Amino acid sequence: MTEGGTPSSTEYILHHLTPLHVGHGFWTVHLDTLLVSMALGVFFCWLFWKAARHATSGVPGGLQNFVEILIDFVDTQVKDSFHGRNPLIGPLALTIFVWVWLWNFMDLIPVDLIPSIMGALGVGHFKVVPSTDLNSTFALSLSVIFLVYFYSIKVKGAGGFTKEIFTQPFGIWFCPFNVLLRIVEDVAKPISLGLRLFGNMYAGELIFILIALLPWWIQFTLSWPWAAFHLIIITLQAFIFMVLTIVYLSMAHEDH
Repeated sequence: MTEGGTPSSTEYILHHLTPLHVGHGFWTVHLDTLLVSMALGVFFCWLFWKAARHATSGVPGGLQNFVEILIDFVDTQVKDSFHGRNPLIGPLALTIFVWVWLWNFMDLIPVDLIPSIMGALGVGHFKVVPSTDLNSTFALSLSVIFLVYFYSIKVKGAGGFTKEIFTQPFGIWFCPFNVLLRIVEDVAKPISLGLRLFGNMYAGELIFILIALLPWWIQFTLSWPWAAFHLIIITLQAFIFMVLTIVYLSMAHEDH
Protein backbone atom coordinates (compact mmCIF):
# COMPACT_ATOMS: atom_id res chain seq x y z
CA MET A 1 0.00 0.00 0.00
CA THR A 2 1.08 3.59 -0.61
CA GLU A 3 1.07 6.17 2.16
CA GLY A 4 -2.42 7.35 1.13
CA GLY A 5 -3.82 3.84 1.57
CA THR A 6 -4.25 3.19 -2.15
CA PRO A 7 -2.77 0.00 -3.59
CA SER A 8 0.56 0.14 -5.35
CA SER A 9 0.88 -0.73 -9.04
CA THR A 10 2.04 -4.25 -8.22
CA GLU A 11 -0.81 -4.81 -5.76
CA TYR A 12 -3.31 -3.43 -8.27
CA ILE A 13 -2.12 -5.81 -11.00
CA LEU A 14 -2.05 -8.83 -8.67
CA HIS A 15 -5.52 -7.97 -7.40
CA HIS A 16 -6.97 -8.07 -10.92
CA LEU A 17 -5.13 -11.24 -11.88
CA THR A 18 -6.04 -13.21 -8.74
CA PRO A 19 -9.15 -15.39 -9.18
CA LEU A 20 -11.92 -15.99 -6.68
CA HIS A 21 -11.19 -19.54 -5.60
CA VAL A 22 -11.84 -22.21 -3.03
CA GLY A 23 -9.60 -25.14 -2.14
CA HIS A 24 -5.86 -25.54 -2.38
CA GLY A 25 -3.36 -27.06 -4.77
CA PHE A 26 -4.70 -29.41 -7.43
CA TRP A 27 -8.24 -29.20 -6.04
CA THR A 28 -8.49 -25.41 -6.32
CA VAL A 29 -11.74 -24.31 -8.00
CA HIS A 30 -11.91 -20.88 -9.64
CA LEU A 31 -15.46 -19.80 -8.89
CA ASP A 32 -15.36 -16.64 -11.01
CA THR A 33 -14.35 -18.60 -14.12
CA LEU A 34 -17.16 -21.09 -13.57
CA LEU A 35 -19.79 -18.43 -12.88
CA VAL A 36 -18.89 -16.21 -15.83
CA SER A 37 -18.59 -19.18 -18.20
CA MET A 38 -21.99 -20.54 -17.19
CA ALA A 39 -23.59 -17.10 -17.46
CA LEU A 40 -22.15 -16.61 -20.96
CA GLY A 41 -23.28 -20.12 -21.95
CA VAL A 42 -26.82 -19.38 -20.78
CA PHE A 43 -26.77 -16.06 -22.66
CA PHE A 44 -25.57 -17.81 -25.83
CA CYS A 45 -28.34 -20.43 -25.63
CA TRP A 46 -30.99 -17.83 -24.88
CA LEU A 47 -29.92 -15.58 -27.77
CA PHE A 48 -30.00 -18.36 -30.35
CA TRP A 49 -33.25 -19.75 -28.92
CA LYS A 50 -34.80 -16.31 -29.27
CA ALA A 51 -33.56 -16.02 -32.86
CA ALA A 52 -34.97 -19.46 -33.72
CA ARG A 53 -38.29 -18.74 -32.05
CA HIS A 54 -38.83 -15.52 -33.98
CA ALA A 55 -37.36 -16.76 -37.28
CA THR A 56 -39.43 -15.96 -40.33
CA SER A 57 -39.32 -16.81 -44.02
CA GLY A 58 -40.18 -13.21 -44.81
CA VAL A 59 -38.03 -10.17 -44.18
CA PRO A 60 -35.69 -11.21 -41.32
CA GLY A 61 -34.93 -8.98 -38.37
CA GLY A 62 -31.50 -7.90 -37.25
CA LEU A 63 -31.01 -10.78 -34.80
CA GLN A 64 -32.07 -13.39 -37.35
CA ASN A 65 -29.72 -11.86 -39.93
CA PHE A 66 -26.83 -11.94 -37.48
CA VAL A 67 -27.45 -15.56 -36.44
CA GLU A 68 -27.87 -16.73 -40.05
CA ILE A 69 -24.62 -15.02 -41.10
CA LEU A 70 -22.82 -16.61 -38.16
CA ILE A 71 -24.21 -20.08 -38.90
CA ASP A 72 -23.32 -19.77 -42.61
CA PHE A 73 -19.80 -18.69 -41.68
CA VAL A 74 -19.26 -21.67 -39.38
CA ASP A 75 -20.92 -24.05 -41.84
CA THR A 76 -18.49 -22.92 -44.55
CA GLN A 77 -15.52 -23.65 -42.30
CA VAL A 78 -16.87 -27.11 -41.50
CA LYS A 79 -17.45 -27.94 -45.17
CA ASP A 80 -13.96 -26.77 -46.09
CA SER A 81 -12.09 -28.53 -43.26
CA PHE A 82 -14.14 -31.57 -42.26
CA HIS A 83 -14.20 -34.49 -44.68
CA GLY A 84 -16.23 -37.04 -42.79
CA ARG A 85 -19.90 -37.39 -41.91
CA ASN A 86 -20.94 -36.32 -38.46
CA PRO A 87 -23.93 -34.08 -37.65
CA LEU A 88 -22.29 -33.06 -34.35
CA ILE A 89 -19.37 -31.18 -35.90
CA GLY A 90 -21.34 -28.14 -37.10
CA PRO A 91 -23.12 -27.44 -33.79
CA LEU A 92 -19.90 -28.15 -31.89
CA ALA A 93 -17.91 -25.73 -34.02
CA LEU A 94 -20.58 -23.06 -33.64
CA THR A 95 -20.69 -23.52 -29.86
CA ILE A 96 -16.91 -23.33 -29.51
CA PHE A 97 -16.62 -20.24 -31.69
CA VAL A 98 -19.40 -18.28 -29.99
CA TRP A 99 -18.56 -19.38 -26.45
CA VAL A 100 -14.83 -18.66 -26.78
CA TRP A 101 -15.62 -15.32 -28.44
CA LEU A 102 -17.89 -14.40 -25.52
CA TRP A 103 -15.14 -15.43 -23.11
CA ASN A 104 -12.73 -13.16 -24.91
CA PHE A 105 -15.20 -10.29 -25.26
CA MET A 106 -15.28 -9.91 -21.48
CA ASP A 107 -11.78 -8.52 -21.85
CA LEU A 108 -13.28 -5.37 -23.42
CA ILE A 109 -15.29 -4.52 -20.30
CA PRO A 110 -13.51 -1.81 -18.22
CA VAL A 111 -11.15 -3.64 -15.89
CA ASP A 112 -12.45 -2.00 -12.70
CA LEU A 113 -16.19 -2.16 -13.42
CA ILE A 114 -17.24 -5.67 -12.42
CA PRO A 115 -14.51 -6.13 -9.73
CA SER A 116 -15.72 -2.89 -8.10
CA ILE A 117 -19.32 -4.14 -8.13
CA MET A 118 -18.28 -7.48 -6.66
CA GLY A 119 -16.10 -5.67 -4.11
CA ALA A 120 -19.14 -3.70 -2.96
CA LEU A 121 -20.87 -7.06 -2.43
CA GLY A 122 -18.00 -8.27 -0.26
CA VAL A 123 -16.11 -10.33 -2.88
CA GLY A 124 -12.41 -9.54 -2.70
CA HIS A 125 -11.24 -10.90 -6.06
CA PHE A 126 -13.17 -11.53 -9.25
CA LYS A 127 -11.68 -12.20 -12.71
CA VAL A 128 -14.21 -11.63 -15.48
CA VAL A 129 -12.31 -13.07 -18.47
CA PRO A 130 -12.48 -16.90 -18.42
CA SER A 131 -9.92 -17.23 -21.23
CA THR A 132 -7.27 -15.58 -19.03
CA ASP A 133 -7.59 -18.61 -16.75
CA LEU A 134 -5.44 -21.50 -17.93
CA ASN A 135 -7.82 -23.95 -16.23
CA SER A 136 -10.68 -23.01 -18.56
CA THR A 137 -8.72 -22.96 -21.83
CA PHE A 138 -6.94 -26.21 -21.01
CA ALA A 139 -10.20 -27.87 -19.91
CA LEU A 140 -11.83 -26.90 -23.21
CA SER A 141 -8.86 -28.25 -25.17
CA LEU A 142 -8.98 -31.53 -23.22
CA SER A 143 -12.68 -31.82 -24.09
CA VAL A 144 -11.77 -31.53 -27.77
CA ILE A 145 -9.04 -34.19 -27.45
CA PHE A 146 -11.51 -36.49 -25.68
CA LEU A 147 -13.82 -36.21 -28.69
CA VAL A 148 -10.85 -36.87 -31.01
CA TYR A 149 -10.11 -40.15 -29.22
CA PHE A 150 -13.79 -41.06 -29.03
CA TYR A 151 -14.39 -40.67 -32.75
CA SER A 152 -11.03 -42.22 -33.66
CA ILE A 153 -12.05 -45.42 -31.89
CA LYS A 154 -15.67 -45.22 -33.08
CA VAL A 155 -14.78 -44.76 -36.76
CA LYS A 156 -11.73 -47.03 -36.97
CA GLY A 157 -12.56 -49.52 -34.24
CA ALA A 158 -10.28 -50.36 -31.33
CA GLY A 159 -8.12 -52.57 -33.56
CA GLY A 160 -7.85 -50.03 -36.34
CA PHE A 161 -7.02 -47.24 -33.89
CA THR A 162 -4.31 -49.35 -32.25
CA LYS A 163 -2.93 -50.34 -35.65
CA GLU A 164 -2.77 -46.68 -36.66
CA ILE A 165 -0.74 -45.81 -33.56
CA PHE A 166 1.83 -48.53 -34.23
CA THR A 167 2.07 -48.31 -38.04
CA GLN A 168 1.61 -44.64 -38.98
CA PRO A 169 3.41 -42.90 -40.60
CA PHE A 170 6.51 -45.08 -41.19
CA GLY A 171 5.10 -48.61 -41.18
CA ILE A 172 5.21 -51.46 -38.67
CA TRP A 173 9.01 -51.82 -38.85
CA PHE A 174 9.42 -48.39 -37.28
CA CYS A 175 6.89 -49.07 -34.55
CA PRO A 176 8.84 -47.36 -31.68
CA PHE A 177 9.24 -44.17 -33.70
CA ASN A 178 5.57 -44.20 -34.70
CA VAL A 179 4.46 -44.52 -31.07
CA LEU A 180 6.87 -41.80 -29.96
CA LEU A 181 5.63 -39.40 -32.64
CA ARG A 182 2.02 -40.18 -31.73
CA ILE A 183 2.67 -39.41 -28.05
CA VAL A 184 4.32 -36.10 -28.94
CA GLU A 185 1.45 -35.21 -31.29
CA ASP A 186 -1.28 -36.07 -28.80
CA VAL A 187 0.42 -34.18 -25.99
CA ALA A 188 1.08 -31.14 -28.18
CA LYS A 189 -2.52 -30.77 -29.38
CA PRO A 190 -4.22 -29.87 -26.08
CA ILE A 191 -1.24 -27.87 -24.86
CA SER A 192 -1.07 -25.77 -28.01
CA LEU A 193 -4.86 -25.25 -28.07
CA GLY A 194 -5.04 -24.19 -24.44
CA LEU A 195 -1.84 -22.16 -24.21
CA ARG A 196 -2.40 -20.23 -27.45
CA LEU A 197 -5.76 -18.91 -26.31
CA PHE A 198 -4.63 -18.31 -22.74
CA GLY A 199 -1.39 -16.54 -23.69
CA ASN A 200 -2.98 -14.10 -26.10
CA MET A 201 -5.86 -13.21 -23.82
CA TYR A 202 -3.72 -12.97 -20.69
CA ALA A 203 -1.37 -10.55 -22.44
CA GLY A 204 -4.29 -8.47 -23.69
CA GLU A 205 -5.84 -8.29 -20.22
CA LEU A 206 -2.51 -7.28 -18.72
CA ILE A 207 -2.18 -4.40 -21.19
CA PHE A 208 -5.67 -3.16 -20.26
CA ILE A 209 -4.68 -3.28 -16.58
CA LEU A 210 -1.49 -1.33 -17.27
CA ILE A 211 -3.48 1.30 -19.20
CA ALA A 212 -5.84 1.59 -16.21
CA LEU A 213 -2.85 2.59 -14.05
CA LEU A 214 -2.18 5.66 -16.20
CA PRO A 215 -3.80 9.11 -15.74
CA TRP A 216 -7.39 9.25 -17.01
CA TRP A 217 -6.61 11.43 -20.01
CA ILE A 218 -3.95 8.99 -21.22
CA GLN A 219 -6.27 6.05 -20.54
CA PHE A 220 -8.85 7.44 -22.94
CA THR A 221 -6.20 8.01 -25.61
CA LEU A 222 -4.77 4.48 -25.41
CA SER A 223 -7.75 2.33 -24.44
CA TRP A 224 -9.91 2.90 -27.53
CA PRO A 225 -7.23 2.06 -30.14
CA TRP A 226 -6.17 -0.99 -28.14
CA ALA A 227 -9.80 -2.10 -27.71
CA ALA A 228 -10.39 -1.81 -31.47
CA PHE A 229 -7.27 -3.86 -32.20
CA HIS A 230 -8.10 -6.33 -29.44
CA LEU A 231 -11.54 -6.92 -30.96
CA ILE A 232 -9.75 -8.41 -33.97
CA ILE A 233 -7.56 -10.53 -31.70
CA ILE A 234 -10.44 -12.02 -29.72
CA THR A 235 -12.27 -12.94 -32.93
CA LEU A 236 -9.13 -14.44 -34.44
CA GLN A 237 -8.44 -16.55 -31.33
CA ALA A 238 -11.99 -17.92 -31.30
CA PHE A 239 -11.71 -18.67 -35.03
CA ILE A 240 -8.36 -20.49 -34.63
CA PHE A 241 -9.69 -22.62 -31.77
CA MET A 242 -12.74 -23.54 -33.83
CA VAL A 243 -10.81 -24.38 -37.00
CA LEU A 244 -8.23 -26.51 -35.17
CA THR A 245 -11.06 -28.38 -33.47
CA ILE A 246 -12.63 -29.12 -36.87
CA VAL A 247 -9.29 -30.22 -38.32
CA TYR A 248 -8.47 -32.52 -35.40
CA LEU A 249 -11.91 -34.15 -35.58
CA SER A 250 -11.57 -34.51 -39.35
CA MET A 251 -8.29 -36.36 -38.84
CA ALA A 252 -10.00 -38.59 -36.28
CA HIS A 253 -12.59 -39.59 -38.90
CA GLU A 254 -9.99 -40.55 -41.53
CA ASP A 255 -9.70 -44.33 -41.87
CA HIS A 256 -6.31 -45.22 -43.33
